[in-house]
Amino acid sequence: MTSRPDLTALDLLVRVAESGSLGAAARELGMAQPNASRSLTRLERQLRLTLLVRTPGGSRLTTEGEVVEAWAREALTAVDRVTLGARSLAEQRAAHVAVAASLTVAEYLAPRWLARFRRAHPDLHLSLEVGNSVDVLARVERGEVALGFVESPRVPASLSSTTVAHDTLVVVVDPDHPWARRRTPLAPEELVAADLVLREAGSGTRETLVRALARTGLELGPSRLALASTAAVKAAAAQGEAPAVLSDLAVAAEVAAGQLAVVPVAGLDLGRSLRAVWLPSRRPAGALAELLRIARA
Repeated sequence: MTSRPDLTALDLLVRVAESGSLGAAARELGMAQPNASRSLTRLERQLRLTLLVRTPGGSRLTTEGEVVEAWAREALTAVDRVTLGARSLAEQRAAHVAVAASLTVAEYLAPRWLARFRRAHPDLHLSLEVGNSVDVLARVERGEVALGFVESPRVPASLSSTTVAHDTLVVVVDPDHPWARRRTPLAPEELVAADLVLREAGSGTRETLVRALARTGLELGPSRLALASTAAVKAAAAQGEAPAVLSDLAVAAEVAAGQLAVVPVAGLDLGRSLRAVWLPSRRPAGALAELLRIARA
């Protein structure tokens, strides 16, 4: 592959054409004149052309030098376009912060965090992308977002994480459901035998339940309803369809309003940590670090 001319040498050639003086061109670029002369000599040797005629009264371009100078001017303009375009992209990226969050975090915690963040950074545009925990982890691993919030009990070793909150899964039913009138807690065996309405595979809520049951030696049975939104699971439970297992954050309002009833479960640890995750090479800094501080507070 043919070696490319040095950009500084091309810049010197253009400035000599404009000023008629190698010394003036060197001064414009902050170079010593001997260094500028050597740079142009190397360019002539590389191109195998004589570009300048040097005289005590100044320097002028040869015919070949004039042709090369025109090309050099075009090349420098293209390089400037790259530099200015990249700077513009960097400024746009700096003004836009994109994070991702799993559903429970996005619906019941993130709005409060984002409101505080916007008050501190009114000029920044922040977008929140929502998916289940598996989706969020994948987006962070691929570098599509710099910061994610998940509710899954496991975080891949490829990501760094910190706990930002805690919640507990609860079993909820329609107030007219037979379980709502129980005087004793459910046994885990009763829970897995029931036809539950659950979040879809890949959700942190479902994975937390599966792992909690596994610690007692139980497996989650088949579910007639697996839904991709917390709101849909709540609605199904409230209509008497089946018991549901959801975050206490997600059902607090419905329980307080008497639309759902919580059913205690004995011998099953359903507590979990909600985490922020990021690539180790992209540790949150600046505005993202502040958002992380707000979430942890």
